Amino acid sequence: MDNTNTRGSERDEYDHDDQAGTRESVQHRLEQIIQENRFTIAVVFPFIGAVTLVASAEGWLTGPLAYNPLFILFGTAVMRSPLLVGLLPRIGWWALGCLGVLTIYTYAIEMIGVRTDWPYGAFEYTIQLGPMLFGEVPIALPLFFIPLVLNAYLLTLLVLGDWRERLFVRVPVAIAAVVAVDVVLDPAAVAIGFWAFESGGFYGVPLSNYFGWIISGTVAILLVDLAFDREALLERVDDCVFILDDLVSFVLLWGAINLLYGNWIAAGVAGLFCLGLFSTDRYDWEMVRTAIPSTNMR
Repeated sequence: MDNTNTRGSERDEYDHDDQAGTRESVQHRLEQIIQENRFTIAVVFPFIGAVTLVASAEGWLTGPLAYNPLFILFGTAVMRSPLLVGLLPRIGWWALGCLGVLTIYTYAIEMIGVRTDWPYGAFEYTIQLGPMLFGEVPIALPLFFIPLVLNAYLLTLLVLGDWRERLFVRVPVAIAAVVAVDVVLDPAAVAIGFWAFESGGFYGVPLSNYFGWIISGTVAILLVDLAFDREALLERVDDCVFILDDLVSFVLLWGAINLLYGNWIAAGVAGLFCLGLFSTDRYDWEMVRTAIPSTNMR
């Protein structure tokens, strides 16, 4: 009996070690793929995205190529991959639960916004960004929204330095960063016809939209702050050189569109995010040079 229990325990331990080894192997392979394709993911994809979206908005692309939802979803998923792969080792059951609550909240607040015009103001999606939930909001909405919050939060932690340990500094600054993300996103999205507001204001976006983002951003940041062990998260950020590449893609894509449509203030805020990224000492011209595949081959 004792020998049987011992053998059973040994098998369980072996299975656990085998599963852990498999996870580590998959994680290592994913990181290797991201590392080898950083320039393509962080620069080439947003450049192609900006060109095709502007071409769709201006009528230069027609038929299935214009605003193709599969292209949009695939491009978004690829640009999000550095962040998702980077955070994966720190997403345990607790973090998964908090992010699950945030996912439900993301759908709920967007559905309320579409149906009641609160809290963002009256707006509607003018194209289908992939399959639509109840025909009203994109099913892929969490893929669009939650990484923006995570990017803003991670950049806040890095920029604040020792100040990040103070809750009443960390959270308000992170919320402000989330709203700043929308200052870049919404004017460009309106310009290329992703969605439209009944009343204009800031490059076609009413001020009520930004008050709405303060509300949704506050809930999102509090859940993200609750989800992760900050010390362990920062250790992972330090170890993972590409974890903020999704924010680079965001700045290049939406900053470029704002520039093309003359949304100068929104483009300037995108420039501030560039300064924030450079201030972390994770990005410089040497890194850009070595990230280009043709340079690595020499």
